[in-house]
Amino acid sequence: MTRATRRATAPPKDPYGLGPARPYVGPVLALVALVVVGLITLSLMNGQLPFNIGSGGGTGNGGDGGPARTPAPSNQVIVEPDVAFPGTIVYAKAGNIWVQSGTDVRQLTDSGRDSMPTFSPDGKDVYFIREGTGKAKHRAGNVYTWFDQQTPELVRVPADGSEKPVQVVSGRIRDGNDRWFFWMREPSVAPDGHTIAVVSDGPNPRESEVVVQNYDTETGAFTKPETPIGIGHQDPAWAPDGRYLAFVKNDRAGSRGMPQILKWNPENGRVFTITGPGYLAPAWSPDSKYLAATKTNSFGTDIVILDSVTGVELLRLTNDGNSFSPVWSPAGDAVAFLRLNGAITDLVMVKLDGAPGDWTVGEETSLTEVSGLDAGSRPGWFIPASELPERPATSSPGTPSAAPTTAP
Repeated sequence: MTRATRRATAPPKDPYGLGPARPYVGPVLALVALVVVGLITLSLMNGQLPFNIGSGGGTGNGGDGGPARTPAPSNQVIVEPDVAFPGTIVYAKAGNIWVQSGTDVRQLTDSGRDSMPTFSPDGKDVYFIREGTGKAKHRAGNVYTWFDQQTPELVRVPADGSEKPVQVVSGRIRDGNDRWFFWMREPSVAPDGHTIAVVSDGPNPRESEVVVQNYDTETGAFTKPETPIGIGHQDPAWAPDGRYLAFVKNDRAGSRGMPQILKWNPENGRVFTITGPGYLAPAWSPDSKYLAATKTNSFGTDIVILDSVTGVELLRLTNDGNSFSPVWSPAGDAVAFLRLNGAITDLVMVKLDGAPGDWTVGEETSLTEVSGLDAGSRPGWFIPASELPERPATSSPGTPSAAPTTAP
């Protein structure tokens, strides 16, 4: 059901079409059910979350061999003793944010309501989404009714854990006597350090779909690029050079999801379509010339590398049908991603052998084992500049030969 339809049938000032809210249990359960069903439906349409039906046993390639796997306790991440990689990777597990450097794993938050972490460009901070708790109120007819509400908040915490998390902006809305919220998901911090892309229907969900927006921490304002909407956006990702913001435009053909990757130029507002349908979760290479992405089809999801201008698929990193949500090493020589085995999600890294743009698939390493990471949260990766290899000077990415997609 579209938002326009909901507005037509909902009572005035009933922002999510819940209708009369007495007794209290009804609207609470209805709101939770609608949110869960909506998110799962969108993920299934896009083929974003692979499902490996079975007991959970098997290998990382989705086979049936091997012993049954038991998830780790919620406060534990399992790492083999010989795991090594440069820098630090951040991910979510059990509603908390974790950072891992080689075999050293630390829990950064403990609220049980945190997800979708990403590093600031300087690596000093981690931004993430927290589900705040509280009360909401709206009017059904002439009667105000209170109900429980989980409000998305954009939060920042030092990556070294030296200070407590601090709220950057809340999705909580107050309009007269009404209390409700707008969505914020999947933050990505621009190289300028103060522009944060999110997907949101704020600041007024009565007037917006969930689309890419930029929040400026200096002005406290949201701005919305003029982009094709489809049925909403997801997976924003700022290029390391700041020239483009990549994102996914969701669409569908019947019941089949048709997600595709686009990019927006903040200098002139032009929008370019990079891929056809079937690609999600773009992650930029350090030189801003290539994208790692999740490729979806009827058999599952895998990781591929694309040319960021033409969208040509240059390399396929996995063939298991259970791999998704890549992140590129800032050193440019590896891609890490999530892999689902049964009901358990872990972090895997694949080395890239050869020259940029002419890679071959190198060694694969499991960075976590049977750890139950959050499948809905992309990992992030940071390496200090002092530890990065020198990168030869290259020309800037060319202008796409195809005409840009025009914004509506």
